[in-house]
Amino acid sequence: MHGTDWDRFASGYSGQLYLERRAVDKLLDLLDVGSDERLLDVATGPAVVLDQLARRERRPEEAVGIDASREMLRRAPELPLGWVLQEGDARRLPFADGTFDVVSASYLLHVLDAADRRAVVAEVARVLRPGGRFGTLTVAPPLSAPARALTAPLRRAAERSEGKLRGMRPLDPAAELAAESLVETARARTFAGYPSLCVVARLERPEPYERVTLAG
Repeated sequence: MHGTDWDRFASGYSGQLYLERRAVDKLLDLLDVGSDERLLDVATGPAVVLDQLARRERRPEEAVGIDASREMLRRAPELPLGWVLQEGDARRLPFADGTFDVVSASYLLHVLDAADRRAVVAEVARVLRPGGRFGTLTVAPPLSAPARALTAPLRRAAERSEGKLRGMRPLDPAAELAAESLVETARARTFAGYPSLCVVARLERPEPYERVTLAG
C-alpha cells in the first residue's frame, strides 16, 4: 500500500487507535529511548508512537516521524518542540547514513510485500548508527495449533486483501532483521487490542559512518 492508499483510510483511522496503544507502550518500554538519542518513527501515520512517547517523563530531544500519506500526517497531534513530521517513502528514507540512535516502525512491515519489506529494513539499518536499536510492531502469528486453525480463515483473507484487512496479516520479522545485521535483543507479545508482536534488535554492523547533524 502506498501513500495515496492510506490517504483514503486516514479519516477513519483514529477509530481503531485504542487497539494499538497497549502494544505501542510495550514497544516504547523495550526501546527505552534516552533523552540524548535521536529517534525516527517510520510510517508514523497520525504519530501514535510519537504522541505516546511525548507523554513519557523521559523522551528524546530530537525525533522525526515520516509517512508517505499526507492525510495521515495532517491528523497528528501537536508534538514537542524540536520534533518533526515529514512526508517520505520508507523504502527510500531521505536521511544520511547513521543519522539515528533509534528507529521504530509500528504496524508497517506486515502490510508490505516481501520485496518492500526487505527494502524498508535495509533502509532502517542504513540510517541507524552502529549499535543503534530498531523496534517493530507487527500482528503476532498464532502460537498454538488450535489458534492457527481458528485464525486460518482470517489469515487467508488478509493475505489476499489489498484493503484494510491487509493490516491483519501476521508476521514475525526475525529473518528480515537478521539479514541486515539487526540482532534481536528483546521481544514481547501483547493481547489487549490487536494481538501484537514487539521485537527490538540492535545493529551490529561495524562502524562505517560518522555521526551526522540533522538539518533544520
